[in-house]
Amino acid sequence: MHDQQAATTTSSATPPAKAGFGTSVLFGIGSLAFGIKDNGFQTFLLLFYNQVVGLPAQWVGLAILIALFLDAFIDPIVGQISDNVRTPWGRRHPFMYASAIPLGLSYLLLWNPPHAAPETQFIYLLAVCIVVRACIALYEAPSQALAPELTTDYQERTLLLGMRVFFAWFGGLALYVLAYTTLLRVDATHPVGVAAGYQSYGLVAAVIMVISIIISALGTHGRIKTFTIPPKREKSERNTFKEVFAALSHRSFLAVLASNFFSSAATGVAFSMSLYFYNFFWVLTRDQIALFGFVNFGSALVAVPLARAFSRSDKRRSTILLFLVGLAISVTPMSLRLFNAFPENGVPSLFPLLTGFSFIGLALMIAASMLGYSMIADVVEDNQLKSGLRSEGLFFAANSFVLKAVSGVGVFMAGLILAIVHFPQGAAGQPATQIAPDIVRNLALVYLPVILILYVIAALCLIGYRITREKHEENLRTLGSS
Repeated sequence: MHDQQAATTTSSATPPAKAGFGTSVLFGIGSLAFGIKDNGFQTFLLLFYNQVVGLPAQWVGLAILIALFLDAFIDPIVGQISDNVRTPWGRRHPFMYASAIPLGLSYLLLWNPPHAAPETQFIYLLAVCIVVRACIALYEAPSQALAPELTTDYQERTLLLGMRVFFAWFGGLALYVLAYTTLLRVDATHPVGVAAGYQSYGLVAAVIMVISIIISALGTHGRIKTFTIPPKREKSERNTFKEVFAALSHRSFLAVLASNFFSSAATGVAFSMSLYFYNFFWVLTRDQIALFGFVNFGSALVAVPLARAFSRSDKRRSTILLFLVGLAISVTPMSLRLFNAFPENGVPSLFPLLTGFSFIGLALMIAASMLGYSMIADVVEDNQLKSGLRSEGLFFAANSFVLKAVSGVGVFMAGLILAIVHFPQGAAGQPATQIAPDIVRNLALVYLPVILILYVIAALCLIGYRITREKHEENLRTLGSS
């Protein structure tokens, strides 16, 4: 009992109850880096290495999956170290500053593979993916862990972390639009772009990632003096194991973690396959594909106030509802097409209908992810009360690892789907109409059940979450009186 009471006290002022809109924006801007990296992994990486470089889709997916596996050891280490380090710049900011330049350089290298044998290119892809993931972990886990200290308010945490999700979407989508309209040099002969175009994309993306991290770190630097500083813990393998076990055995946290894993895998599959479906299933024009970036941006923008509005009630019920309704709307066009009940390709009404379903469905799904994100922040105080340990870094590091599964497990599964339906490896150089209709239809028939199963499981996992608004406020009162 004495250890628990000691752990609930701090050696600094109590964190402010409100973060404010400006701080929320500065906190969120840093996730531009994660969004750009993740969108690149989800949308372009498989396409680039498979269709432009020439590696088999299974090889690309395997390289990303291996890097993801190794990343599972990196994230908790970074999170746990940042929980226990003590510096004049706080527990988190030294890691944030240190990550910027290495992340930019390694991301640039990812899009500049050597002209070599396929086996060498595979090893290069694997090695650089590992470095990129390690660098993003060095920033993302400590940066996310700032959230519970920036605000203790149940609803404002949704705004704070909603901003983070919004900027992640904004960063990824902005680079997607820029890449597809300008950088990749897409034309009739090169429908997915040329190698030099991807190199230009890598350079622009790397510069923005570095700048966004530095802005966010500097923008939140002034709040360090208000952050909670738990008593320094004695370093030992026993204490480290105790802390990790307490965090990763928390029931509500495990519910959110499991949900994020399945939803992230589903999102990774969806984004990795998106250009395949745009080009070969719906046979959209270059300009129409680019416009989808703006539609998705609109969805992310609408999702912020939507998530905050739903956070006034129970976050768990709201998240499950948003997930399931958003999923149903999102899969409707493709499902109807398989039953010949949706407009044919080239019909004027096709594109407006596609964008309408996409806009609404995606807005609901993003709002659900924002609520799920903010639920993790509420776990911090609940775990502190139960275990006597304040482990923001560990919680958000574990969540960061799961979010990065979007571009690991998701891309790997997308590669398997392409292999299962025998999708031609050189399809990017062919007109969409030359791809056998049966192959395109089979692609949709395999893809839809995978997406539906993953997202439904993600929603059902949240049934195990137990922290309501009332429980959160009770936890704060108990900790305040300790």
